[in-house]
Amino acid sequence: MDTVPLATEQPGGAGRPEAIKAIPVRHPGRWVAALVVAVGLGGLGYSMATTKSYRWDIVGDWFTSRRVLDGLVATLELTVIAMAIGVVLGTVLAVTRLSPNPLLGSASWLYIWFFRGTPVLVQLWFWYFFDNLYRHVVIGIPGGPAFFTFDANSIITPFVAAILGLGLNEAAYMAEIVRAGILSVDAGQTEAAQALGMTRMQTMRRIVLPQAMRVIIPPTGNETISMLKTTSLVSVIAYAELLYTVQLVYSSPASTAAFQQIPLLIVASIWYLIVTSVLTVGQYYLERHFARGAARELPPTPLQRFRRMLFTFHAQPPLPPVAPPGGAP
Repeated sequence: MDTVPLATEQPGGAGRPEAIKAIPVRHPGRWVAALVVAVGLGGLGYSMATTKSYRWDIVGDWFTSRRVLDGLVATLELTVIAMAIGVVLGTVLAVTRLSPNPLLGSASWLYIWFFRGTPVLVQLWFWYFFDNLYRHVVIGIPGGPAFFTFDANSIITPFVAAILGLGLNEAAYMAEIVRAGILSVDAGQTEAAQALGMTRMQTMRRIVLPQAMRVIIPPTGNETISMLKTTSLVSVIAYAELLYTVQLVYSSPASTAAFQQIPLLIVASIWYLIVTSVLTVGQYYLERHFARGAARELPPTPLQRFRRMLFTFHAQPPLPPVAPPGGAP
């Protein structure tokens, strides 16, 4: 709270000064802005509650339906698997790009350049139509005997195409995030580890990466939330994740929600918001965990902030003691 201190004069200039009387500074602009926001939110809430086109009855009927929940599970599976591929492969790409070996560094740079330079939707289509390019997948010695042969059409299912398209694309972005985290660690840490006889991989695993996590975690959390929503693109290859599931529901004439696009899209949006909120809270606690040792005091948790807001009253701090005239104790 901003205050304006009012100085008080003591007669004769002797004795202990009076306590400072603090008068709060008024902020009428804040109250006006808060009132405008409250009126806007109230009007929006009233409109959503009274407009029949929203069809909240259909939203309630389909929100926890089996088909929608199956689509939600498929979305979560795609998010977890694609992010796991992205994090692991991205870390490998970041380390190899920083390698002194020019071949490894160039190969890593080429991978990142290609997958970041082409849209993820194009990559999904590419993997979905992979059998048009190669009818069979052969594992063996080039120009020599083949050990295993697979039919590409049976291997690259819509699920596999979705995982490859999302995971390999995410690896290119995670590689740059991890590389930025590694470069944020002071070079003296690496030199000290090498002076102790650690190998390059031991230094990376024990010294550099644990410190780089403070830089890596925030953008990785954002990438995870983005991946959750990017999974909706796999509807173009007919994989029944959350969005494609609700599209099938309102597109079916036999459904009780036939041609009710808005209510079904609201159902999908609410589930996306719920999962995104959970991921946001998890990201906060993960950042707080890796902030230990870098900050003198960890930031309060949301629960601690709520309790402080309810039960803590900020009183004026006491004045410091003033020595009597003459400097006597």
